[in-house]
Amino acid sequence: MQLLNEYELQQVVGGGISFGLGAAIVAGIVFLASFIDGYVRPLACRS
Repeated sequence: MQLLNEYELQQVVGGGISFGLGAAIVAGIVFLASFIDGYVRPLACRS
């Protein structure tokens, strides 16, 4: 195992996803679930 100095640590590119990408994926899943639910069980607006 090799210890990295400060410059080398800043050059490392991680494999994780960013917060914005994760939020967009979750928003897409919620939108699709709501769309399918609305298509399968249409409820009238109560106004």
